[in-house]
Amino acid sequence: MLSLILAALLPDPVSTPVVLPSEPAALHGTLLTPEGGTRAAALIIAGSGPTDRDGNSPLGVSASSYRLLAEGLAAHGVATVRTDKRGIGESASAGAREEDLRFTDYADDARAWAAETARLTGQPCVWLIGHSEGALVALTAASRDDAAICGLVLLSGAGRPIGAVLREQLAPTPEPFLGQALAILAELEAGRPVAEVPPQLAGLFRPSAQPYMISWLPLDPAELVAAYEGPVMIGHGTTDIQVAAADAEALAAARPDATLKIWDGVNHLLKIAPADRAANAATYSNPDLPLAPGVVEDVAGFILQPR
Repeated sequence: MLSLILAALLPDPVSTPVVLPSEPAALHGTLLTPEGGTRAAALIIAGSGPTDRDGNSPLGVSASSYRLLAEGLAAHGVATVRTDKRGIGESASAGAREEDLRFTDYADDARAWAAETARLTGQPCVWLIGHSEGALVALTAASRDDAAICGLVLLSGAGRPIGAVLREQLAPTPEPFLGQALAILAELEAGRPVAEVPPQLAGLFRPSAQPYMISWLPLDPAELVAAYEGPVMIGHGTTDIQVAAADAEALAAARPDATLKIWDGVNHLLKIAPADRAANAATYSNPDLPLAPGVVEDVAGFILQPR
């Protein structure tokens, strides 16, 4: 409610296209600057798949969660940059061949965008707000000392290596495909590519995506958050049907001084949703549904609290 009142009272934020030089082509994003003055700056890091700067995807997601988050934070004086991932949207030309992509490429991009965000906003450092897989990108980006990073906000992120999450998500898969999927996953965890993949499993395990998965599978978010020395907020909803709220608890257990916010009745896209899967999934295509009450306020309050 407070963010809605502030939004009505403050002038509209200024939206500016921004470009980050990169190879083989530039990366693109949007800078949203509070008209009333910038108190802090943040980079919003997208989750997995072909997710664009607004949090939307051609795979059935049009909830615009990142745009809504950026607009809400602007009402509190927090400037944000949100970006099209390498290979997505206006950054499509920057995408390498799928077989050449590694998880660290996204972390390197996040570090470069953080430095550019600090420069654009005139802030001494920038907060990394990582959503879903973007939370792990933020953790990986911050694992190298960087004065341009103020701290981390990890939203709807996994607290375990992705292999454990995938096993959970694959559990409803009927046999014989479940057994085949688990066998492939075990090989990839051992660093061994699998040449023969059943067509029914190619969406997840196609050979061209396996080098990326092999680079992703060893990363343990709990280990990374324990090693990171800056301030951390962990936010998660109780009706997240993609990543369990227990993952947030695992992250918090690894980092007891982190700020933990568990939002009741909030789903993976940070919107109010029931636990019923069909009704929950319906919110993924509703950009008019606002972010759940408390999400923007908690993130802004954490970023702006005196330290």
